[in-house]
Amino acid sequence: MSYLLLTLLLLPLVGSGLVFAWKNPASKYLALGIAFVEMLLTFYILANFNNIPTVDSPLDYEIIRPWSNFIKSTIHFGIDGMSLLMLLLTNILTMLIILSSFNEKPGYRNTFYGLILLMQFGLIGVFTALDGILFYAFWEITLIPIWLIAGIWGQEDKRIRFTTKFFVYTFVGSLFMLIGLIYVYNYSASFALTDLYNANLNLTQQTVVFWFIFFAFAVKLPIFPFHTWQPDTYTYSPTQGSMLLSGIMLKMAVFGILRYLLPITPDAVLGISGQIVMVLAIIGIVHGALIAIVINDVKRILAYSSFSHIGLIVAGIFASAILTVNGTFTFEGGQGAMVQSFAHGINIAGLFYCADILIKRFNTRDIRKMGGLAKVAPKFAILFMIILLGSIALPLTNGFVGEFILLKSVFDYNKLAAVIACLTIILCAAYLFRLYGKAMFGKGDERILSGMKDVSPVEFTVLASFAVYVIFFGIFPQVILDLVNSSLKFIYSSMMQ
Repeated sequence: MSYLLLTLLLLPLVGSGLVFAWKNPASKYLALGIAFVEMLLTFYILANFNNIPTVDSPLDYEIIRPWSNFIKSTIHFGIDGMSLLMLLLTNILTMLIILSSFNEKPGYRNTFYGLILLMQFGLIGVFTALDGILFYAFWEITLIPIWLIAGIWGQEDKRIRFTTKFFVYTFVGSLFMLIGLIYVYNYSASFALTDLYNANLNLTQQTVVFWFIFFAFAVKLPIFPFHTWQPDTYTYSPTQGSMLLSGIMLKMAVFGILRYLLPITPDAVLGISGQIVMVLAIIGIVHGALIAIVINDVKRILAYSSFSHIGLIVAGIFASAILTVNGTFTFEGGQGAMVQSFAHGINIAGLFYCADILIKRFNTRDIRKMGGLAKVAPKFAILFMIILLGSIALPLTNGFVGEFILLKSVFDYNKLAAVIACLTIILCAAYLFRLYGKAMFGKGDERILSGMKDVSPVEFTVLASFAVYVIFFGIFPQVILDLVNSSLKFIYSSMMQ
């Protein structure tokens, strides 16, 4: 079955080259077709997936080829439950992101779509790599296309300064991760994932490696206080860039923490390092939410919302990790993190697209200058509300189960921390309902509203797709839980050895 994984990996790369070469407005349809095939392949793999309990067992979908004996690295890709969930998120969103751009005037050129497919290639590599050097290589590959997308097609002159800041932050963080991986490699048999797990580092060594690798993930997520690049980059990127960054790219760091950081440095997690991360994550939950409540820029509200939600995901991961290394085995935090990562990716990408529609209708990002759209765009009002309720974590939406599991894992770790983390429920409802209320029911300018129309066919298709995923995975969350359980059991149990 390795040919399916090889196709899944290489199709976006080949497609990207074709789209770059085809300087024709119709290239967007080629890009959409390639993204659609990628999504269908992912669903096919999901339907035929045999959940293997450990990553060192033979996988149904795996590629192993010799690469370099000198650095003891192998071309090794594979799909377990955790990576399959991230592939599903990547390939669902990539198709919707490409489709969402079809209404842009003037339309995007072939280079724009070629860069999106190139980024899809990098993301698939990150989520399937089972070798440390491969993981780092694909981690870096994703940085180039998103930097170009944000820098070339972003809004206003400020975009260059902010996207450069994003590039520098992320690139420097990546170098720290590479140093950390090389350090672990010196104490392991190779860069293979299981060999890195068995490096037998002492507490001091693990602590050094922890902070080197964690820094890269902390910037990419981001968590407090490494978040200063995020609001500006999300705000001034084109909508599709914001959707890529918030919906998929930050999930690379969540995935990396679980796949690489925790099993390599379990003793450091139990020590002061894990406690510091818990504090930073909980600060981020409240800090991001409080800022989102008082600002009026619709894209910044969503940027800080994402920042706040990621704080809870990180807190849940480390809460279970600390308890597990301390002798109380639990992987609930990892479960909640994966479920919420998938839900957050769907919800935040959908919200950024809703923000794009609002900005185009009112020609402003300031929610105080919006209002009354619900009465002239009822379809949009309904779909916007469904996606918003998913982000608020209303029961029977996709955000509920993951957030519940995360809060429970934090509660098991520390009751006071859980009380503070629970503020995310109240504060998230406050700032998102404020945004919705002003834009949809506020007092609008009748002259402007009279010329507005409801969603176009493209806008309706994209928003309806997001709404379907919000409802489906809210009613059937066990699909995700069953998919990731075996991978997470292996990861968290490996921390106890």
